[in-house]
Amino acid sequence: MSEELSRTAKSVKNAQVALIFYFINLVLQFFSRKVFLDYLGAEVLGLNTTAQNLLGFLNLAELGIGSAISYSLYKPLFDKDSRVINEIVSVQGWLYRRVAVVVIVAASVLMCFFPLIFEKAKVPLWYTYASFSVLLFSALLGYVFNYRQIVLTADQKEYKVTLNIQGIKVVKVLLQILAITYLANGYIYWLVLEFLMSIVTTVIIEYVLRKEYPWLCPQPRLGGLLRKKHTEIIKKTKQIFFHRIGGFAFTQSSSIIIYAYASLSLVAIYGNYMLVATGLQMLVNAIFNSINAGIGNLVAENNKEHIISVFNELFSLRFYIVAVVCYGYYMLVGPFISLWIGGEYMLDCVTLLLITAILFIDLIRSIIGSFCDAYGLFQDVWATLVEACINIICSAWFGAIWGLPGILSGVLLSLLLMIFLWKPYFLFKYGFKRSVFSYWKLYLKYFLAGVFAAFICNNLSTNLFKFSCDDSLLLVLHLAISVFLFGIILFVILYGISRAMRQSIHRLILYVNSK
Repeated sequence: MSEELSRTAKSVKNAQVALIFYFINLVLQFFSRKVFLDYLGAEVLGLNTTAQNLLGFLNLAELGIGSAISYSLYKPLFDKDSRVINEIVSVQGWLYRRVAVVVIVAASVLMCFFPLIFEKAKVPLWYTYASFSVLLFSALLGYVFNYRQIVLTADQKEYKVTLNIQGIKVVKVLLQILAITYLANGYIYWLVLEFLMSIVTTVIIEYVLRKEYPWLCPQPRLGGLLRKKHTEIIKKTKQIFFHRIGGFAFTQSSSIIIYAYASLSLVAIYGNYMLVATGLQMLVNAIFNSINAGIGNLVAENNKEHIISVFNELFSLRFYIVAVVCYGYYMLVGPFISLWIGGEYMLDCVTLLLITAILFIDLIRSIIGSFCDAYGLFQDVWATLVEACINIICSAWFGAIWGLPGILSGVLLSLLLMIFLWKPYFLFKYGFKRSVFSYWKLYLKYFLAGVFAAFICNNLSTNLFKFSCDDSLLLVLHLAISVFLFGIILFVILYGISRAMRQSIHRLILYVNSK
């Protein structure tokens, strides 16, 4: 029980810190973007965003090494085997140094084409080279020095990484805002701060790692020999690479198809809805990503019955939170957009329902993915490719017939087939080694509870609050109360019908009492 409390405490602490910095960064992102636009203009902001996107594309060369290393570290961390940990991190350092070389070569080639890529940019060309070079330098520090922070993450101490990296980022952004606002040539100071703070981050991470793990002394130069001993890392890296490529193709193809079949104005309207949806995804991920290392630690313990029990508890909590988030999104996003930029930018109910359904499945899928990662189940590389193919073919086909709702239907179909049906079957067969029907039964029971709660809530809110919907603020208040009622009703239902939900709540109460 003490081990379980420790695991819960670490997960809660990680989630608390992640949520705090989520909201801080959300506010800072809003203000920094406005300052950028007001003082530097849309051209410089667009240049900076493009440079980040190009670097993100180059970072695909990482191949998924980090995920493979995390999986490999769970067992030795559980066993407190410092020798094996050093060997695994040495292999990581050896691999990352080769990735750094690939990124440098690719970036050098790419920069040769900057005069063509940014031909229409209304800013000096040296801005482009300077922006990209500074961001590239920061990324390379991660490959050459900061890679060892993965031990903190795998050891359920991600809050230490978040506190230091995100804390420095907050200071950096505040200084950049002040520099742009009050100093001449503000963008130059923005670049200098970006460069200096990346070095400060590296130094602080080094200090934290030396203090936390004084025995951690990886030797990347020996990684080439050690990789022959830890062949599983290379095997898992290759598998994860295909998942990354498939996922990249999946997300990018959807955007291209929408551009092809919808008007530019409809694309812009859809983009507003997706902006809100992405924010909600980041919020839910900030809560639950902190438990991934705890799941890895749990799987390393290898108590099958306990693993299944914790899975059901986590699924129950995640389903409840995701259901409330998605119900709130469906009810409030339309009025929010109407108040924000005008009623002419709202989508129809069918399209909104499809977006909400995609958001729901996408948020639920992560609990399956977390356990698959903990078990090292990456061998179904074909599944990601099939998912991308179904999405591309069906979205293009349905989009030609029904437009945007058709495109979204294609995306939803691919998610239902591969994420709702295949992934749980894959986890239960090769990870839990149990029948998947218990999961689908639990999912169906919870889903019906959610539909019933929504039905009751809509009827209650309609009868209790009767007023003209012409007043937008009153309408938003009415819908917010409806979401609050939905949360209470669904919680009562799930707590009553689900033992796993009761166990998860009791576990949280036990943690609070222990404090």
